[in-house]
Amino acid sequence: MPTLAIIGAGPGLGAAVARRFGREGFSIALVSRDQSKLDALAGELAQDGVTAAGFAADVRDGASLEAALADASARLGPVTALQYSPLPSRAYLEPVLDLTPELALEALRFSALGLIHAARAVLPAMRAAGEGSIVLINGGTSVKARAGFSGTSVAFPAESAYGEMLHDALAGEGVHVAQLVIPGAIPKLRYTLEEVADRIWDLHRGPGDFRTMLIPLEEGRE
Repeated sequence: MPTLAIIGAGPGLGAAVARRFGREGFSIALVSRDQSKLDALAGELAQDGVTAAGFAADVRDGASLEAALADASARLGPVTALQYSPLPSRAYLEPVLDLTPELALEALRFSALGLIHAARAVLPAMRAAGEGSIVLINGGTSVKARAGFSGTSVAFPAESAYGEMLHDALAGEGVHVAQLVIPGAIPKLRYTLEEVADRIWDLHRGPGDFRTMLIPLEEGRE
């Protein structure tokens, strides 16, 4: 059974994506910091017939994240799809004149370095199998910096750059890397969670361009 790992799994988009992939026969590895919340979400998904299990990790701790993905692979099977979508802390949404080196480094650990750890954990099995996907979910500051959202304006572009380089480097190996940019809160946009989950499923199936905008940047907000 193929396995999807959702980094930053929660009851909103994460749950919708889990159900969408579950309908396609995927087991779901739910990864976030709170094991009790993960267990509750896994239980809800089980009621919908989705095989899911929670694996607690903090994306700012690379060793913790890699260990969680290794545990998920051992329990559910090799990760064949990875969604990297941890929700940034509001602390990263500081005005640029208040941004400290320490906060910028934490934001980079959260976004770019966390993705690097996750990718390095799952790519060996994907490349050996000749198939797989990594989908990044980012806000609008991955495309256009905003002075009032300084942490993500620094960290999201670094995450995007790494993802785009992976997209190019792996293009001939059957492993697809893509990014979905969602420039605003989904409930305020014209899409439902289920429709966004469908879009992520399409990105998983690939191949295609690296970046997809859910809506034009000028129509949304970070």
